[in-house]
Amino acid sequence: MDNDSRPNGNASTAEFRGCDTSEMVVIHRMFRQQFSQAPQLVREVLPGDTGRSMIVGCHIAEFASALRHHHATEDERLWDTLESRSPACALHVSQMKAQHADVVALLDKLDAQLSQWQESADPAAGEVVAGILDEVNATLALHLGREEDKMLPVASMTMSQREWNKFQALGRASVPKNRLMVQLGYILNPLTPEERTAWMKAGLPGFVRLLYRLVGRRQHEADYRRVYGTVPG
Repeated sequence: MDNDSRPNGNASTAEFRGCDTSEMVVIHRMFRQQFSQAPQLVREVLPGDTGRSMIVGCHIAEFASALRHHHATEDERLWDTLESRSPACALHVSQMKAQHADVVALLDKLDAQLSQWQESADPAAGEVVAGILDEVNATLALHLGREEDKMLPVASMTMSQREWNKFQALGRASVPKNRLMVQLGYILNPLTPEERTAWMKAGLPGFVRLLYRLVGRRQHEADYRRVYGTVPG
């Protein structure tokens, strides 16, 4: 493992200048939106419509995989660092780890049921999938709020911007290259137009913003239309 890419408790004091963790809240908004909408997507699939169940199932599987990686990166690279630098947050770190374990258990259940429903579009199997997604959504509603209230303030005070940027880059590295622009669109969807402009200007290089305007937005809108049957608002 590259030690330089892992934040640690021994970093020089000069780096403890604080960091901007607002991008994490934006990512959380994406997960909240996707998992809150997922149960309805499943329940709306008509009996036997396997073409539709495959589309919806693949969409859900993509975001389930993204959530797994997001949480795994926090488990491996964030919690112990924050606890070592702010021991008072040990209880909250334990809560974060326990809630991640709950989400993993639910995603394992989802994986076990999703392909069966995709292949059959059976309403009973779909209701099982939708029920699991309801549980994921409820667990995330609790977990993400606590993470934003209890953990991000600690990170913003104890990690340098360089460390935080490296941590964020690990999350982006899991996205397949052919899905980068599509997933960027899903990140932007929950934001207001003003928030989108500000976030892209602050967090994305100019060439990425240009690429999204020229190509990425159309890729995302095509994917969104395929999944939701309409264009993003």
